[in-house]
Amino acid sequence: MCIKITGHRLTPIAPTFSLSRGLALRSFASTPCLRGTETSGSSSTDPTFTTVSPDEVSHFNALASSWWDPQGPSRILHLMNPLRHDFIRSCRASVPDTPSDSYPSTGLRYLDIGCGGGIFAESAARLASTSSVTAIDPSPEVLAVAKTHARRDPALVSKLRYENTSIEALPIPASPQQDGYDIVSVFEVVEHVSNPVAFLDRVTPFVRPGGWLVLSTIARTWTSWLTTNVIAEDLLRIVPRGTHDWNKYINEDELRQHFLQSRSGWAEPRCMGVVYVPGIGWKEVSGSEKIGNYFFAVRKLPK
Repeated sequence: MCIKITGHRLTPIAPTFSLSRGLALRSFASTPCLRGTETSGSSSTDPTFTTVSPDEVSHFNALASSWWDPQGPSRILHLMNPLRHDFIRSCRASVPDTPSDSYPSTGLRYLDIGCGGGIFAESAARLASTSSVTAIDPSPEVLAVAKTHARRDPALVSKLRYENTSIEALPIPASPQQDGYDIVSVFEVVEHVSNPVAFLDRVTPFVRPGGWLVLSTIARTWTSWLTTNVIAEDLLRIVPRGTHDWNKYINEDELRQHFLQSRSGWAEPRCMGVVYVPGIGWKEVSGSEKIGNYFFAVRKLPK
């Protein structure tokens, strides 16, 4: 399990965990599902190491054909996409006096990690402020769907590039300032990898100084277990069973602590909690990042 409190292992069905009691969680780096040493002695610097989970890839391969159905299993991703852009705009607007050497005059370069069928990648490529979008995913079936859908719009050819690969296999930029990305997006991914710390080790070098790492995930609470595993999967069938693993959820304060205490060169993180309302869609709700879905962003400080 991901949470240990005074040596006792918790499970979603053991009603002993209470946020109101202020029980201390293990640190982000030492939480069992987050630490970087749990993969058979491999490390993020090992060329054969990967944080890709074969079970997760298999699960999403099965959803490939319905990815672009706005009423299908990926419906909540379609509904969430506008909020992704809203959050990125708010992050960039929070730094009005960005130095010219850390802000591109030719447009923004995106790296979309775990792009799936391309919902965000396509929409980002259509923005006038975008120079290019590189979108990667380890699932060949899902990426084939993304490529097929993108070919419907000739305007995307010059701005959008898909690669069937993982972040571990993507060459790290030799010069982050010149070859890094202004926006590195990791939406609904970090809770599906086998080793989040090692995953972030590989992701962060791709952010150029002055650029943003933007992700979304789910807090590990009783509320999120009830809404995502019980209601969304078992009762309402909003998403297929097996989509969520509560044990892999990551709390906002764990991510915040990781970037402020375990990594250097990053600014104060920004966060936005969102709630899915059946029949309406996703809505920003202040404070909900502590109990459920949220967006998280951190800016790499210019050098």
